[in-house]
Amino acid sequence: MSKDATMLWAPSPERVQHAQITAFAHRAERRWGVNLPDYRALHQWSIEHPEAFWAQVWDDCGVIGTRGDVIFVEGTEITAAQWFPEARLNFAENLLRRRDDTPALIFWGEDKQTLRFTWAELYRAVAQCAAALAEAGVGRGDRVAAYMPNHPHTVVAMLAATSLGAIFTSASPDFGVQGVLDRFGQTEPKVLFTVDGYWYNGKAIDIRAKVAEVAERLPSVERVVVTPYLSVSGGLPAAEFDGSLSSIPRAVSWANWLTPHEAVREIAFVRLPFDHPLYILYSSGTTGVPKCIVHRAGGVLLQHLKEHRLHTDVRSGDRLFYFTTCGWMMWNWLVSGLASEATLLLYDGSPFAREGRILFDLADAEGMTQFGTSAKFLDAAAKQGLAPIETHSLSSVRTVLSTGSPLAPEGFDYVYERIKTDVCLSSISGGTDICSCFVLGNPTLPVYRGEIQCKGLGMAVAVFDEQGNPVVGAKGELVCTRPFPAMPLGFWHDPDGKRYRAAYFERFPGVWTHGDYAEETPRGGFIIYGRSDATLNPGGVRIGTAEIYRQVEKLDEVVESLVIGQRWGNDERVVLFVRLRDGLTMDDALVQKIKETIRVNTTPRHVPAKVVQVPDIPRTKSGKIVEIAVRQVVHGEAVKNVEALANPEALEYFRNRPELAT
Repeated sequence: MSKDATMLWAPSPERVQHAQITAFAHRAERRWGVNLPDYRALHQWSIEHPEAFWAQVWDDCGVIGTRGDVIFVEGTEITAAQWFPEARLNFAENLLRRRDDTPALIFWGEDKQTLRFTWAELYRAVAQCAAALAEAGVGRGDRVAAYMPNHPHTVVAMLAATSLGAIFTSASPDFGVQGVLDRFGQTEPKVLFTVDGYWYNGKAIDIRAKVAEVAERLPSVERVVVTPYLSVSGGLPAAEFDGSLSSIPRAVSWANWLTPHEAVREIAFVRLPFDHPLYILYSSGTTGVPKCIVHRAGGVLLQHLKEHRLHTDVRSGDRLFYFTTCGWMMWNWLVSGLASEATLLLYDGSPFAREGRILFDLADAEGMTQFGTSAKFLDAAAKQGLAPIETHSLSSVRTVLSTGSPLAPEGFDYVYERIKTDVCLSSISGGTDICSCFVLGNPTLPVYRGEIQCKGLGMAVAVFDEQGNPVVGAKGELVCTRPFPAMPLGFWHDPDGKRYRAAYFERFPGVWTHGDYAEETPRGGFIIYGRSDATLNPGGVRIGTAEIYRQVEKLDEVVESLVIGQRWGNDERVVLFVRLRDGLTMDDALVQKIKETIRVNTTPRHVPAKVVQVPDIPRTKSGKIVEIAVRQVVHGEAVKNVEALANPEALEYFRNRPELAT
């Protein structure tokens, strides 16, 4: 066992006994007459008997709707499989199952605004918004878009739209005009929800001019509904708000949108087939116009119920948090927590407000039970020397979730040494493509350093070598070999499914190939080494980018890094770009220190031929670094869609670098 296989945490016998996944397994044993002594057996049963497993998920989670007798129909190919073909349900109805006066939503807009909605208030707001949408002609299959922060009104808009059978789609307000048009221009929403601006790191960002241009250039939009976020939190003069609406075509304020429907108290939920479209999510769009990925209502609901209740142990009354924007699928994952009767803790703004303390302040102040964040946040917090274990109680936090990029073993150390010792650290990995996870956490399993705990129930996950054979203890492609309910319906404007099949099923016919370079460990855990399309290949040997990031970013001098393969002669050489701490400059001694750290801890093939200092690293709106875009710039190729980047100006630091000419 390598040092990276060190067990860092194990659940107590009491925690295992009381976990929802334990009760689920016991009920499955009694109902189906099977023996499920451990997680490996439970997982194997879940993929070998999908009809029984997914019926059990539906019934155990109390899905509201009619299930029907047919659970699964095998197709002639993986994309033709059918799930619950007789079922009828409404997604919003399943999220609004409570109507009492306990909290449903708690919102912090940095330290500028706090809002609270009880379940009764949320239901009433959704009822009024749904009535307004229906009056505006929105119905089954229409698109409703949100150009919004992670605000309660975004949740209300989504629930109202989906209660009617409309399809919801969203983007965060930091997107530029072209980035919004690249997305919503394809999906053609009828109604657009937005804000006057948002806060980031204490600064008010006014987006009214962007909204006006977006509305002007989206002819499908018949109504723009504007929430006065800055205007009610001191970022803009309140008196300006109503007047500024005149500059936005077809605009109405949130209050005026709902006022005619204040008497509405009930929602006429439209129950629809399991496969009715629910969400359109967008690929990052760094290599072209974003793909519009269409997700089915039943698949998202069942998958999220399974992941929340069984894999994350989310319970009624829990306080579920994930740091996310509305341009990332983790927002969709978070809001489904309502179906498990959890209170959602919504945060919008910089995660480093209050000198990096604000998310931990939120955890203590609001009794957070699941703390969801990104590997990049944990790495940055470690670099800043934050030690919440010394400054905060975090007594309510049972689980820490991390995704967005691979969590390095040192990130695991940081959580247990500097945040909380008794916590289930669940590194999770999936994506926008499935709006959920392939591999994730488990409250009844130990946590090993550097490893994701397990495969998701009902997900036939494996790692394939180049020949398409499953391998354990070796690196390869992360795949899923059998259908699952959260497979997307396809891509928008792809009627014959050609682009959809090309994206996931061409590498290994009949098998979902996810695009992650990964390894399954003998104990059933997983290590993600980076995206397959960013994998390095010097001398014909595949190297995952995360293997290099892990070594470089543990050095005190380095804030973050990005590595690419540069075409060189008839081969490829490894080039490493680093952003150093303020005030530091790259010199020969630091270059040698970086190279030696990589050489000692990996192999000579991992050592970069060039180490180059840059002032910033380009990333997507959801914080993922973009190796492919940098590789294109280095090779003098056009980057097709810089609008997908949070900081597109950073690409210029990589163009025509003299260091890369020799």
